[in-house]
Amino acid sequence: MSEEICRSCIDCAATRCDNHTTDRPYPSFCVSQGVTKEEKKDALDHYLSDEEDWKLAQVAAGIESDGYRKWPRVKETILFAKRMGYHKIGIATCVALLRESRVLAKMLRANDFEVFGVACKAGEIFKEELGIPRPKQGPGPVSCNPILQAELLNREGTELNIVMGLCVGHDSLFYKHTKAVTTTLVVKDRVLVHNPVMALYAADGYYAELMKPLEEE
Repeated sequence: MSEEICRSCIDCAATRCDNHTTDRPYPSFCVSQGVTKEEKKDALDHYLSDEEDWKLAQVAAGIESDGYRKWPRVKETILFAKRMGYHKIGIATCVALLRESRVLAKMLRANDFEVFGVACKAGEIFKEELGIPRPKQGPGPVSCNPILQAELLNREGTELNIVMGLCVGHDSLFYKHTKAVTTTLVVKDRVLVHNPVMALYAADGYYAELMKPLEEE
């Protein structure tokens, strides 16, 4: 591994971009300070010229302000959808979280949303059809099908999609192929009860092995 590291925001302890009252100086590698006036103007112009992006930014800021440290994410999601004026909500769910997705659907329907959900195994594509050999088929022969999930929700004309626990990589495919604005409510982590940040909190203890190069298994 190279000893040279390209420093960026993740290496910053000053966060002057967020807290202008601090006396801590900007670090020499500050990404924010490296942004040109033209780049800042282009980003701002995009918010101001694209009606949907402007509204998304406005509503998101309002949700952050009103619900900060008060609302759970599911309440933030429901109120975000209300304030955006959405009516039809899609749920892209893992089959293992269908129970949780049904509860979410009840909450959404109680708030007068139309809800359409698609589970990850819809369409029943087999892993062998994707060239995945039997020893690598994991818990079963049926593949997750995030592209079809996205296409079915596209066909339904959903205005906002909510991801419920799609696998690593399968979620990437869903985000790539969906047409609607998408947010994530549940991030799957089968070991840590869908709370993946716990591995980061335990990086100096139980998960210290992750601070070293991993060997392929």
